[in-house]
Amino acid sequence: MQFQAKNFPALKNDNLLRAARGEAVDRVPVWVMRQAGRYLPEFKEVRAEADFFKVCRTPELAVEVTMQPIRRFELDASIIFSDILVIPQALGMTVEMRPGHGPVFPEPLESTQDIAKLTPNGAVERLQYVGDALTLMRHTLEGKVPLFGFTGAPWTLMGYMVEGGGSKTMSKSRAWLKDHSDESRKLLNLLTDVCVDYLIMQIKNGAQILQIFESSAEYITKEEFIEFALPCLKDIRVKLHEKIEKEGIEKVPLVVFAKGAMHSLAEMTELGYDVIGLDWSIDPEEARKIVGPNVTLQGNLDPQDLYKTPDEIRQLTKTMVNKFGKNRYIANLGHGITPATPIISMTTFVDAVHSAFDN
Repeated sequence: MQFQAKNFPALKNDNLLRAARGEAVDRVPVWVMRQAGRYLPEFKEVRAEADFFKVCRTPELAVEVTMQPIRRFELDASIIFSDILVIPQALGMTVEMRPGHGPVFPEPLESTQDIAKLTPNGAVERLQYVGDALTLMRHTLEGKVPLFGFTGAPWTLMGYMVEGGGSKTMSKSRAWLKDHSDESRKLLNLLTDVCVDYLIMQIKNGAQILQIFESSAEYITKEEFIEFALPCLKDIRVKLHEKIEKEGIEKVPLVVFAKGAMHSLAEMTELGYDVIGLDWSIDPEEARKIVGPNVTLQGNLDPQDLYKTPDEIRQLTKTMVNKFGKNRYIANLGHGITPATPIISMTTFVDAVHSAFDN
């Protein structure tokens, strides 16, 4: 099913986009990574009827779960329900979401020769269902808030593809970086190009801001991050902007979030992204000193803090927001919201952000 990516409703709340561009805001904007997810009972109801990737591949279902947190909370952005692992799927790999275990690749990349089995030609066309969901979501939102598109970053994707799923060590992937550095770069470059084309498709279909998730940066050293991951993040930004200019596409803000790579904030500042996402491990004031005044910061409350009392959450949130300040700041958690988070905690967090600078 194809949805027309045109005649979108006018945007009524552009605080988040203005914050990303460094413009003045009415109030600090807030959204939450994984805000459409297992902490919501209505999400669980959808998942009881449909497989995880069926939800991703069915625009109407993806839009329904994307809308669920927007209906409940006074959020300043929506993020299309999808998964970073749709890219390996589009490259010909099988990915299964197994209950209680997470994503599993029955046939991971066992050796560097397996890179040749990947099918980058036509990969983005095979992901058109994400574009269809974005377009339908723009119309369904009726301009209420802006819509995020996203992708996993190359190193994070490579890790899943080599490990065969999530890993607490990424030992196989790190061994590739050490023992097969040229082949690793070949794979990372392939993934970079697919990510760029995927993001271009998302913009064409209605994404108003994009986030690149380098979720597995914590598993490599600073030296490995700078040698292997950082160049891909730079190439994504550079190539994306080149294609945007060449094709006459409207430029949208770009967010980079590299969990576990706060050691390289200075280096990330040089990448040219509009927004840098912070995990919960760094103090906001320290981060601002490192990145300077000309980059928007996003984050960074510890998701575990949402298990505290509403009064504690309110105080922690206000303290955090005051440290960041009202300018060039988007409030969020320092990683995705966890499945058992109480609904009242999310409500408290969002309200505390919005009221942080009230007189």
